Amino acid sequence: MNSITEGPGSRWRAGAWSNVQAIGVLRGFASLLHAAFIFFACFAFSAASPYDIIAIPTILLWLCLGIRLYRGALPLAVLLVFYIGTIVVALMPYLGEPDPVAWTIQLAYLAITAIFFSMLYADHSRERVELALKAYLASCLFSASLGIVGYAGLTGSDELFARWGRAAGSFQDPNVFGSFLTLGVLYLLHGLLLGTSRRPLFAFLALLFLLVGILLSFSRGSWGGSMMAIVVMVSAIYRTSTSRTLRRRIVSLSLLAGLGGAVAIGGVLSIGTIGETFSQRASVTQDYDEGETGRFGNQLRGLGQLIEEPMGMGPLRWRRTFGLEPHNSYIGSFANGGWIGGITFICLVLATAFVGFRLMFHASPFQRHAQIVFPALLMFFFQAVQIDIEKWRHVYMMLGMVWGLEAARIRWMAHRLQTD
Repeated sequence: MNSITEGPGSRWRAGAWSNVQAIGVLRGFASLLHAAFIFFACFAFSAASPYDIIAIPTILLWLCLGIRLYRGALPLAVLLVFYIGTIVVALMPYLGEPDPVAWTIQLAYLAITAIFFSMLYADHSRERVELALKAYLASCLFSASLGIVGYAGLTGSDELFARWGRAAGSFQDPNVFGSFLTLGVLYLLHGLLLGTSRRPLFAFLALLFLLVGILLSFSRGSWGGSMMAIVVMVSAIYRTSTSRTLRRRIVSLSLLAGLGGAVAIGGVLSIGTIGETFSQRASVTQDYDEGETGRFGNQLRGLGQLIEEPMGMGPLRWRRTFGLEPHNSYIGSFANGGWIGGITFICLVLATAFVGFRLMFHASPFQRHAQIVFPALLMFFFQAVQIDIEKWRHVYMMLGMVWGLEAARIRWMAHRLQTD
């Protein structure tokens, strides 16, 4: 009888809940929200997504738990606030128009998420970044599955998970879809090269799966950007490795992966109309790029106009003037925020690049994650020359991640100097 009345249920009724610390429960729930926040980055069917819905409770809960803005991440916050401020000034003549106002509010919100991520990853950096990368990988696999299914026409609708004969997954634009998968590729490849993957066979198959997703996006920027990011990451691993055995492993696996990738791509291109679409998309320019009213023609005409307007055109005015987006985030920053806004955006890119390369090549506990995240972010900086990235949610996540790792590195260095 006593064994029944003194079971686990009776202990909880007797007050065992009092031994559970509320702060521990809150931290566990906050970590769950953090993982969900990252996972939902792939949901981009509309302007508002589950990512945006979960953002507010996640940010508020972590702020209540005491995350801080350290001085190592302060440059990011200052540059973002200044950049948004220039756009708000340029917005003033158009406050009566709902679209420019909504666009500016959304951009300010994304800047806030970048600052939040820089605060979140500055403490317990390796654990939190690792959780984020695992959630991001799950997001990539989910979106790639939708994209491949949509491209194969298994959904019964040509426009569900595919656009214009190209895989789009859970995104409206195949270009965004293809580039989104790159960080997942780098995470898997990094583990395979260093031998840290717990399930190497699964990691290899997942890597091939994501590469097929990038291929079927038929995005020139995603193809070239992913190749560049892989080369940067592999070069950083090789350069910072002190083990000859590991260097030989990196070279051998890179050659093997390159050969296997070429064979896999050749096999995929032989299926149906994939080869034909690939040949069409692989050309340097498309019809919409050329001519006086094409992408490049608009950019040339717009540059002359921007020189005469130091305050810029204002948010979304480029679209009103030329009928298309600038398809260049650097030109767009000058158009939206004037000369000061454009210079601030360039300073943000250059400062982040400096910090990212230092994180990758200087030994620290955060080097491994920097070698995964920064090459993907660097890819987006290069892609910004031919596409508008300023509203891509995952770019701000990576931006905050890099600066959070930098803040952690500075604190780690200061602690070492104090203990030496």
